[in-house]
Amino acid sequence: MKYMLMVQGTQADYEAMSGKPSAASPAWSEQELQAMYAYMGSINDDLAESGELVDGQGLVEPAQTRLITPDKDGRPVVSDGPYGETKEVLAGYWVVDCASLDRVTEIAKRVCECPVPAGSPVYPVVIRPIQDAGGGDC
Repeated sequence: MKYMLMVQGTQADYEAMSGKPSAASPAWSEQELQAMYAYMGSINDDLAESGELVDGQGLVEPAQTRLITPDKDGRPVVSDGPYGETKEVLAGYWVVDCASLDRVTEIAKRVCECPVPAGSPVYPVVIRPIQDAGGGDC
């Protein structure tokens, strides 16, 4: 079965990774950033080697995003990010094809062990089963 594992973050987290601390996130050093990239890269490598990796990507900071919402008449309105009403956003994801929920849970636990600077916010890893193409009304 296919699953999506999602990690969250905030604009402040992205800024901290580029060396700009905030009340919510301490600044990351270059070594800490490289350790995080190496750790995530090892997860990707292991999932590719096991044949479970379908896709996985880190997403750019919310400040580089656009939000499209309908106005009261249903016409699309385009806004630049970050969007104040949303605190946490999807920061990255993996799509994996695993034999069981237990297996994807093992992967999510490993993601949770990624090294971060002391005092960094902690976010959950969300696991969502992906509905196969034959089921549902999408």
